[in-house]
Amino acid sequence: MLGYLLGRAGIDTIVLEKHADFLRDFRGDTVHPSTMQVMDELGLLQDFLKRPHQRISKLSGEFGRVRLRIADFTHVKTKCPFVAFMPQWDFLDFIADAGERFPSLKILKRTEVVDLQWKGDTVTGVVARTPEGELRITADLTVGCDGRHSIVRERAGLEVEDIGAPIDVLWFRIGKSDALIDPVLAHAERSGLLITLDRGNYWQCAYAIPKGQIEALKARGLPAFKNSVVSILPALAEHIDDLKDWDDIKLLTVTINRLKTWSLPGLLCIGDAAHAMSPVGGVGINLAIQDAVATANILAQKLRHGAVNADDLDAVRARRLFPVKVIQAAQVQVQNRIISPVLQGGELTPPLLLRIVNAVPWLQGMMARGIGFGVRPEHVRSPECPPSR
Repeated sequence: MLGYLLGRAGIDTIVLEKHADFLRDFRGDTVHPSTMQVMDELGLLQDFLKRPHQRISKLSGEFGRVRLRIADFTHVKTKCPFVAFMPQWDFLDFIADAGERFPSLKILKRTEVVDLQWKGDTVTGVVARTPEGELRITADLTVGCDGRHSIVRERAGLEVEDIGAPIDVLWFRIGKSDALIDPVLAHAERSGLLITLDRGNYWQCAYAIPKGQIEALKARGLPAFKNSVVSILPALAEHIDDLKDWDDIKLLTVTINRLKTWSLPGLLCIGDAAHAMSPVGGVGINLAIQDAVATANILAQKLRHGAVNADDLDAVRARRLFPVKVIQAAQVQVQNRIISPVLQGGELTPPLLLRIVNAVPWLQGMMARGIGFGVRPEHVRSPECPPSR
């Protein structure tokens, strides 16, 4: 997204992708109204929504036999009052295709960043590995958007503050049956916590476990795990044998952290590289896009007229740190007050706050707005530089 925005502003921009394509199955795919608002402001929304996706306008959760409505997007005044579920590779392909009209934007695939280039204490670009050999790219600004295991931030020596996450998640897919299941639903039972996401012809499932317990779970055997999943949601029984072995189940190590400093001279980190988020709320991709919009808003004009300085780069952190802190604090509360007690076999009594929200429709709208737009949503204010090819 940042590459698209800077290319749109006429700034020579290179996006590096270490793989030959964007096809990774275990990336976030919840596109919130805040992201669709950005797409609308860029004139891309109509074509974006032509891509295959599923929509959900109401979010619910089950605690044993008690079902609660947690959020209702129909109460939110926005052009897209729903969450769209679109595999992230489709999203990335769409943005890459849309960016082809900007002569100043290049995307280099099969190009993996392995190190930074320096001049004194200033980052002057990257060293990358390609099938043809080493590639050195010099840049006025290097932006690390390479996720929670960021090579860029590691090579820069930026200090990470761990906020803490008591859970991990097992991620797998199960085919659909004729049994009726709500499109998106959190299911809490004494045997565990399961999230089901509608991916059209199959369910993408997230099964929460206490952190570090994957080997103990495997030791009990795959049949025991499948029985646990079915005990939470019996409607999955027909296709539970889609899980042939443990290779069909991917471990997502949940991390909540953030950098103490997001930038150095010539370098900026955003998205998960600056602040890893829990999967709670599906906010990660949307928060990263908000970072990208803010970065372009703050830096694009300055980059068009020369290099940016340390204060310019720190202005991105100053703009985005408050939303990150608020959302991470909310995620920690959900983990500690809702998820962990379920995993520890506690009572399945829904938290008082969720019971109140369920009883008051306008609170469901407030929850939807908080989930869908977060804190301090960004609007596209970076320039557009015609002509395009």
